[in-house]
Amino acid sequence: MVEKLKIGITIGDVNGIGLEVIIKSLMDNRVLEYFTPIVYGNTKVASFHRKAIGVQDFSFNVIHSSEQANPKRPNMINCWQEDVKITLGEQNEIGGRYAFLSLEKAMDDLQAGKIDALVTAPINKHNIQQEGFQFPGHTEYLQAKTAAEDVLMFMVADDLRVGVVTGHIPVKDIATAISQDAIVQKLRMMHESLKKDFWVQKPKIAVLGLNPHAGDNGLIGTEDDEVVRPAIEKANEEGVFCFGPYPADGFFASDAYTKFDAVLAMYHDQGLIPFKHIASRKGVNYTAGLPFVRTSPDHGTGYDIAGKGIASHESFLEAIFLAVHIVQRRREQEELSKNPLAFRRLTKDRD
Repeated sequence: MVEKLKIGITIGDVNGIGLEVIIKSLMDNRVLEYFTPIVYGNTKVASFHRKAIGVQDFSFNVIHSSEQANPKRPNMINCWQEDVKITLGEQNEIGGRYAFLSLEKAMDDLQAGKIDALVTAPINKHNIQQEGFQFPGHTEYLQAKTAAEDVLMFMVADDLRVGVVTGHIPVKDIATAISQDAIVQKLRMMHESLKKDFWVQKPKIAVLGLNPHAGDNGLIGTEDDEVVRPAIEKANEEGVFCFGPYPADGFFASDAYTKFDAVLAMYHDQGLIPFKHIASRKGVNYTAGLPFVRTSPDHGTGYDIAGKGIASHESFLEAIFLAVHIVQRRREQEELSKNPLAFRRLTKDRD
């Protein structure tokens, strides 16, 4: 029997909806047929959230190390012993402090090979700032922690996949951060991830323009003609099958995205606003380019609904299963690579 994957889960901000969506995701014992969850948090904090949302028949199996995980139970490692004052819905220093303790412990186990993938619950990018975490978000922290050369924020919902050239930066800095090299690099990473993680043998990628109407032939900015278009040409010369630049509004409004395996947006909101609308609470944030698999739900801390029992866990559960599937695909691909003919046949069938 093949051993189930161990999926590490961080709890995020203790004043948000992280533990609520984790508990809801793990309440159905049927999910345990596919993976062994190891949550990095604190059982007293988990109990507080469980009671707040009115869940009775659920508990974590307390373990001291990932090696002790029970494959038939949701497991939790206590990352601290002191009592925590939880103020649901409030943004404060406590929420950030314990979110980071959870993340640090999970990262230690991940890098030591004790868990197979990481799923992170939402943090607050402001209150988590402290010694050891001085980054705009999870993505930048993980990149620095692993010394990854570059990473790609890749939003996934079934066959809809949207990546971004620039991530968590101010809007006023976007145009200067968009370069031909940056676009080509993200296209390379997207192309590689589609093949390795999603088994799309010949990926077809759409590239959005930076300016309204993709610059309208230079009338609304010159970046699309002088930077984006040459980047697309260069990527195609390297074997990356990509097209554009497309005006973002019409591209999504006309359902043109359904004709591509992925879409590369120039900046955060350009890609994530239409993605979250189309994904309808089932979107997942996947960080491509790391030496391990990390996913997260496509929503934030949800302070306004924390503790009310109404937070949807759909995105979080999708994040867990995407992590499982990507790890499985990578391992299966590694095994099949020993027989290239069989691998080509299998991926051709899945295209």
